[in-house]
Amino acid sequence: MKYDFETVIDRRGSSCVKWDAPNSAGVPSADVIPMWVADMDFQTAPCIIDALRKRVEHGVFGYTVVPDSYYEAIISWFRRRRGWEIEKDWILYTTAVVPALSVCIKAFTEPGDKVVFITPAYNCFFSSVRNAGCTSSESPVIYTKEDGVLKVSIDWDDLERRCADPAAKVLLLCNPHNPIGRIWTPEELQRLGEIARRHRLVVLSDEIHCELEMPGQRFTPFAAVSKENQECSVTMNSPSKSFNTASLQIANIICSRPEWREKIDRVINIYEVCDVGPFGVAGLQAAYNEGEEWLRQLNEHIYDNYLTFRRLFAEELPECPVTELQATYLAWVDVSAICRGTEETIASLIKHEHVRPGPGAMYGDDRFLRINLACPANLCEEGIRRIIKGLKRLKG
Repeated sequence: MKYDFETVIDRRGSSCVKWDAPNSAGVPSADVIPMWVADMDFQTAPCIIDALRKRVEHGVFGYTVVPDSYYEAIISWFRRRRGWEIEKDWILYTTAVVPALSVCIKAFTEPGDKVVFITPAYNCFFSSVRNAGCTSSESPVIYTKEDGVLKVSIDWDDLERRCADPAAKVLLLCNPHNPIGRIWTPEELQRLGEIARRHRLVVLSDEIHCELEMPGQRFTPFAAVSKENQECSVTMNSPSKSFNTASLQIANIICSRPEWREKIDRVINIYEVCDVGPFGVAGLQAAYNEGEEWLRQLNEHIYDNYLTFRRLFAEELPECPVTELQATYLAWVDVSAICRGTEETIASLIKHEHVRPGPGAMYGDDRFLRINLACPANLCEEGIRRIIKGLKRLKG
């Protein structure tokens, strides 16, 4: 079956953060192409819509018991797609990956501890660490330019030094990495695990983007690399990014160590993020049991948008190199030859070009912009051309 990723769905007026949230320039949101928040403009997979419709038609939406079939869907999905054998007891459900992230940081740290992570990083890494009373220890990536495209690697010496700090208790990993779109290889994940074990750090792996892999790329869960990696880590994932179901409020924390699960479960209950609703449960099962082909076609569409993005920047603004997109639908482009990726730059692009990318400063590097490519091709190209037009204007 051929799925539709080209129809433009009008989301304005639907209480949608991406399309309806006010912007810093005061321009009516309805007039702006939003390419900032990580939310796709596609309807979710038909199998999920059908599952939710069936649940709505039941008409009673009381408290929800999570059935065995929920766990079976998760176990089957990761077994057949990743070769990762998960046991039912390892799975703790919660409302979303950001609450899961915050819960796990609080479970394994005390106020004043340090949390190590690779930057640039998802903005909630910074806030979740801060909200736990901890300090961020940021290890910047290394960029190298090859054939006009930025390749990204880990600064292993810097990362090791930060993990060796006695105050460091957690290595917070984003795999695949948001915002740079990098899939860490099994060899890199093994080395990360060795560093963490050497310095007695718990690895918390945020894998929410794990199914958004570009054609020819292969994602590997941190815990699937080796038994040693599995035993030193906690994985957080959800179908919400890959299937565009964030509002269904469902995510999972996966941990093989019972004593660690007990600590995590205690914090889940302290902060009352232990209850989920019927729609998230139904949606996850439909996604993992029936959504594989839809997902494959989605990734092909996103990659085509990325190739358009890369081509236009190479032709129009070669001084602004883009990173290689291996995963996610978030392009990362270095605009430092022209401006800084700050809120002021975004406000200027909104005001003059009526387009809204994400400021790199939000993710820890104001040389860059983050651009969401998950929309119909024509809309995506129009948004990219507006960004390029605005950068040329700023260039003078």
